[in-house]
Amino acid sequence: MNLTRPDSFVLVGLTTNPFIQRLLFVLFSLIYTCSFLSNLGLILLIRTFHHLHTPMYFFLSHLSFVDLCYSSTITPKVLADFISDTKSISFIGCAAQMFSFAVFVISESFLVTAMAYDRYVAICQPLVYHSIMTKRKCWELVSGAYIISFLAAITHTITIFSFPLCGSYHINHYFCDIPPLLKFICTFSYFRKLVVFVVFFAMWLACVPIISMSYVSIISTVLGMSSAEGRSKAFSTCASHLAVVTCFYGAAFGIYLQPILGLGSDSTGKIFSIFYTVVSPLFNPLIYSFKNAEVKKGIMTLFCFDQVLQHS
Repeated sequence: MNLTRPDSFVLVGLTTNPFIQRLLFVLFSLIYTCSFLSNLGLILLIRTFHHLHTPMYFFLSHLSFVDLCYSSTITPKVLADFISDTKSISFIGCAAQMFSFAVFVISESFLVTAMAYDRYVAICQPLVYHSIMTKRKCWELVSGAYIISFLAAITHTITIFSFPLCGSYHINHYFCDIPPLLKFICTFSYFRKLVVFVVFFAMWLACVPIISMSYVSIISTVLGMSSAEGRSKAFSTCASHLAVVTCFYGAAFGIYLQPILGLGSDSTGKIFSIFYTVVSPLFNPLIYSFKNAEVKKGIMTLFCFDQVLQHS
């Protein structure tokens, strides 16, 4: 048995077909550029306009920041591998990539939970909304998300990379994700895999019930409203967030839960991962831009301001 600590890993990637690799390079480059600019633009938009200085958009700006960061830990390396003959990544680089990805993806899980709680308070307890969702409370929720995510990511990284690994060191993926790396664990295998899955799923099991209960209460409250206009407005404020939550957890299920249940294959996991790491960071700002009236108002205000400058 080859039991050691390798200098590097080889990323098998998505395909070995040169034509498809070039095609994917162009496609992923366009998506990443649009994603980077969209998330950065949404952050600047929220920070610029006073009417967006509310708890909901405070959380949204951090969601965009997290999307921008975790797509940037994956996509540039993927693009480089598409045009490179050697698709290797160093041991330290692999550990750093997995750690960074884990920090940001777990942070996103807690941020969408905080946003669900914010919508619950806004719709179900509107009279005390401003006394509950104070600036201090918002910072506590965001700081807690980052701190817990950092600790969880440290746990994953130490558990997987602190001991010798075994195997051919060919990662059947296009980045250093947790499931394919677990296959290299050979010493204390059961215990170390159990630690990773317990910590990882504990994060989500803490979030999903809060999101579910928040939206059960929201739907119940909205359906009890006598005004059709009020119901429409309340649902519209939640539609964007519900779409983001559905996409986020739907892709997460495809990547992390189906191997435990014995469903799907490595190829299926890669397809879900593409949506999770490449498409989703672009999808989120577009959802909020097109479905949210306040964001559209900010964009229109900025557009009109540019028109005024052009005519002055």
